[in-house]
Order: sequence, then structure tokens, then C-alpha cells
Amino acid sequence: MKVWAIGNQKGGVGKTTTAVTLAGIMAARGHRTLMVDLDAHGSLTAYFGLDPDRVEDSAYRLFNDRTLNPARVVTETRFNRLFMLPASTAMATLDRQLGAQNGQGLVISTALQQLKDKFDFVVIDCPPTLGILLVNALAACDHLIIPVQTEFLAMKGLERMLHTLSMIQRSTRRDLPYTILPTMFDRRTRASQESLDQMRAKYMLRLASTVIPVDTHFRDASRQGVPLPMRSMSERGVLAYAALVDQLMPVEQRAVRQSGAAENVIPLNTPYNERTVSS
Repeated sequence: MKVWAIGNQKGGVGKTTTAVTLAGIMAARGHRTLMVDLDAHGSLTAYFGLDPDRVEDSAYRLFNDRTLNPARVVTETRFNRLFMLPASTAMATLDRQLGAQNGQGLVISTALQQLKDKFDFVVIDCPPTLGILLVNALAACDHLIIPVQTEFLAMKGLERMLHTLSMIQRSTRRDLPYTILPTMFDRRTRASQESLDQMRAKYMLRLASTVIPVDTHFRDASRQGVPLPMRSMSERGVLAYAALVDQLMPVEQRAVRQSGAAENVIPLNTPYNERTVSS
């Protein structure tokens, strides 16, 4: 099981879009994929029709009941091979509740270890602030993807994220691989091109080999609650994310499973299925 975390300490850079699209691509390619929403705002959770203010089975429960089988709070989506561990807005209180209790930085890592035989890939949507949830995400992942909007203010968020990553790596003595992903690139604007040039000049060795363009189809898919790869694999935004997947995945893991890989979408009028993964 491979675990990718999507994080940046600035909002509005395409973090949730990146998480949804990567997970959608992996599921469309035949891999059982789990999305983990660790942002108390719950944007990823809401994308798939759950209310983070009301959801009961969420990542929040894992922090309050360390004996809980994590499979009990994993929910099916209406898309084949795509599963969700939702967020609850109550997660915003975890830093105050748990303080400096030992072991709280490994809650998600421990939970995913218990689920490793059920999923091929995990995509974690990180919170934008430094705290117990971001620490958990970074401790649990194999690779960090940092979406950065190609505009000046987003560069400041990248610098904060890299500083946080450096601090956590020093404290854990663990070198976490990461990739900087330029997003919302608009070739028609000077600001986008200058920001991309700046990223290439400063972070070339860590920069993704693809750039995510502005694509209004992402907005349309979000309104429908459908990962864009589940609607079309040929949109330019999806193709760019697919190139990122190919960059990150070992060659031997790119093969699509043979069983039903083309059956990706359950009809949009199908009620949301809240059955949990069997334990």
C-alpha cells in the first residue's frame, strides 16, 4: 500500500482537487483507493456528499478510541474501488483536547497499517495549519505532494510548508520525499509564467515534471460530486494529473487490475452508500 499526502500551508491552491483527482485516477486504473480527510473544514468529505458537521464515523473517532477498528469508520463512495475516511469539524478541537499526549502523532499511521491489506493506495488531504493532524499525515505518508498555485502569494505558503517539513524531519529523523506540484497554471497570464519560472529556478530538483493547468471541468465535476477522471480521462487537467501519477508510481504498479477496471461510475442518481468496509 502506497500513501500520498497532499499538503500546503495556504488555502486555495488546489489541494482538495489534487486529492480527489489522484484518487479518481487510481480507482479508474483498477486500484482500491482510500481517501483520508484530515482537514477539519471537510472539503474532501463534502465533495462526496457527507456533511462534516454531522458525520459520526470519521477520523475524529480514531483519536478518541485507540481500540477502534479503523475499518468501521471507512465509508464506501458510489464509485467503484473508491473509499473515504471522512473528516469531522470536531477535529479542529484535537490539539486542545490531546495536548502533548504521547503517541498522538501516529494515530493515522497505526490505523493505515491495519488497513494495508484492504487498499492499494491512500490519498490524504492535509489541513493547512501545523498541528496534530498535519503531523499525523506526514508521519503516515510515503510521499508528500505540495500543490502550489502559480501566483506570488502561494510561493509564501510553499516556503512555510517546506519549513514545517524540515522541522518535522529533524524531530523524527526521517527523510520524507516530496514533490512540488504547480497548479492553476494559466499560460495567458504573466503572473503564472513568472511564478512557474521562479519555482523552476529555485526548486527544480523537487518540481513535478507536469504542470496542472486551469481547467473549468474541475469546477463542474465538483458541483456534481464526481471525480473528474470518473467523467472523462481525456480532459487536459486529468491528463496532467495522470502524468504526475506516472512520475510517482513504480513501473510495476502502473498495471491496471484486470477485474472490472472499466466499470468506474455508479449512476449519479444512486443514493449514497454508507456501508462500511468489512473488518
